[in-house]
Amino acid sequence: MKDKNLPDDIKKKSLLELTRLAKRLTENLENKKDLEASIIEYQKLLSLNNFIQKKFQSISKEISLETKNKIDEILKDEK
Repeated sequence: MKDKNLPDDIKKKSLLELTRLAKRLTENLENKKDLEASIIEYQKLLSLNNFIQKKFQSISKEISLETKNKIDEILKDEK
């Protein structure tokens, strides 16, 4: 399942909500006895994990850019 195929409600969730969802999926997989039936859930978990990583990287870049801009502004004001 590609990121494009993820439901819109998942794309709008925060990192905390996505992490909780991944934890629930993991717990469900750990409790299943029939591995054949859990393949689809495992694929969903992998897709969700990839989406979480990309979202985290994006947010991290935004924070870094904001911090850099604030530092540049402070240094500019000091001159």
